[in-house]
Amino acid sequence: MRDKALSLLTELTEAHSVPGHEEEVRAIFVDELSETGELSTDGNGSVFCDCGGEGPRVLIAGHMDEVGFMVQNITPEGFLRFVPLGGWWEHNLLAQRVEVRTKNGDKIVGVVASMPPHFLTPAQRVQVITIDQLFIDVGASSRDEVINDFGISIGDPVAPVSAFTSMAKEDYYMAKAFDNRVGMAGAIHTGLLAGDTDNRLILGGTVQEEVGLRGAKCAANFIKPDAVVVLEGPPADDTPGFNRMECQGQLGGGVQIRMFDTSAIGNPRFAQLAVETAQREGIPHQVTVRRSGGTDAGSFHNANEGIPCVVLGVPARYIHSHNAIIDLNDHLHMVALATALARRLDERTVVGLTSYL
Repeated sequence: MRDKALSLLTELTEAHSVPGHEEEVRAIFVDELSETGELSTDGNGSVFCDCGGEGPRVLIAGHMDEVGFMVQNITPEGFLRFVPLGGWWEHNLLAQRVEVRTKNGDKIVGVVASMPPHFLTPAQRVQVITIDQLFIDVGASSRDEVINDFGISIGDPVAPVSAFTSMAKEDYYMAKAFDNRVGMAGAIHTGLLAGDTDNRLILGGTVQEEVGLRGAKCAANFIKPDAVVVLEGPPADDTPGFNRMECQGQLGGGVQIRMFDTSAIGNPRFAQLAVETAQREGIPHQVTVRRSGGTDAGSFHNANEGIPCVVLGVPARYIHSHNAIIDLNDHLHMVALATALARRLDERTVVGLTSYL
């Protein structure tokens, strides 16, 4: 289980898949699950593996996209202006490597840059530089070189560059895009482990979560699930500046079970089922109520006639940056809980999630 998790996380985190351009992660999903069930995609590009079976339609899904950028313009001197795809904090951007994926699939490396501080006034040096003041340097000397020699076009997707790296502490790993490649690895891994279930298990990868939970809206209508387990890579809160007594996302604390964020109030019965299942299976877990943030549950729970959702997460330090950190054990605990829920969600259990009369 551990080796498979590491293999999936390595391949997925190093893939180039920003919102609206999720091809590389979708290809990994298809390759891993081609013999597990029937594959399909909706009109936006979200991908699904229907494992078959009888009973309620249970969807276990992550989102395929990572925060990234898009080429907005090319200056006469050959520098790239860009727009963000998803939420970026400008502090995390300067001097970081990125890759532009061209129309023919080439990846052109560059660096996010600005006017050097040596040429700024003291007042300017202490200001946060906004994204519209930044540019990407791909080593070109003209717009013509960027377009004709490098093959870069306006509208090309841009992703961070960061290798999946083991750290000195055992089971700690650093990479980009743990939000949400931990969820995608978890969905794939759960499908490989679940076996026969008393439901129609469907695995999924949605598009464009980072730009407004967009893919889940179409996915809900396409799959019409009776229950959804959303797998995520939420921010940890165990670093300096947080009150450790109030920590709900500690590395090594186990899988997160999210009760609330600003996008969704978790179905209380489903959340309690997840907690009880974790307790019964001896799976380390931490219950979370968040004052901000959101997940695909925000779209799923409001779709169709209303769909009960639960959100499981792997806490990750420094998400939406080039270098996030997870504890692999938290990921393995998320896979274990998702697999246990997949086996437990039979007709009677799923119906009970929304029996209000």
